[in-house]
Amino acid sequence: MRHRIAGRTLGRNASHRHAMFRNMAASLIKTVRFEEGAEGAPKVAGRIITTVAKAKELRPYIEKLITMARKAKVSDAKAEPLATKAARNTEEWKTWRQSKQWQDWAQARAAGVNYRRRAFALLRDQEAVDILFGPLATQFADRQGGYTRILRIADRRLGDGGQQALVEFVGKNDRRKRGQKKARAAGVGAPVVVETPAEAPAAG
Repeated sequence: MRHRIAGRTLGRNASHRHAMFRNMAASLIKTVRFEEGAEGAPKVAGRIITTVAKAKELRPYIEKLITMARKAKVSDAKAEPLATKAARNTEEWKTWRQSKQWQDWAQARAAGVNYRRRAFALLRDQEAVDILFGPLATQFADRQGGYTRILRIADRRLGDGGQQALVEFVGKNDRRKRGQKKARAAGVGAPVVVETPAEAPAAG
């Protein structure tokens, strides 16, 4: 019995599960940035299809990564005013490098660097880390959790008939908000049609 043991084994040992979630998380993150028409490009950005059990285990894995990216964005914003615009190895840059301002900049940026290193240790994919700390951190900067959703789909997986689900980022493919349907039925927010009067006949 597995009393009080959290998580699903999914028929795999620990190292196999970690590798599987690492690949799934990197695949989901990298669907955010792709070129239309490119080989292997997803049909919908920010979405992958997997089984329901894997989707439920992947969701907290992804959400913790996005939380790290959001915290790193706050750290980088604090360090930005202390940075210099001088080119590297110039006299101005060397002066800044030896000043207390650089020490303050490095101290303010340390937390963000730590979060990036932790994210890379989990993903082992530099492209996925860049997307995570770039577009995704900006997209969810003002959102306190709940960055992904799971939607079951009717099609069963070929072979074993496993139930499948979509895992996608919220924000772009959102459905109609709760209460909006009732408001529209009551006439609130319905489009207003203004009839223009017919032109008067020209004087003969």
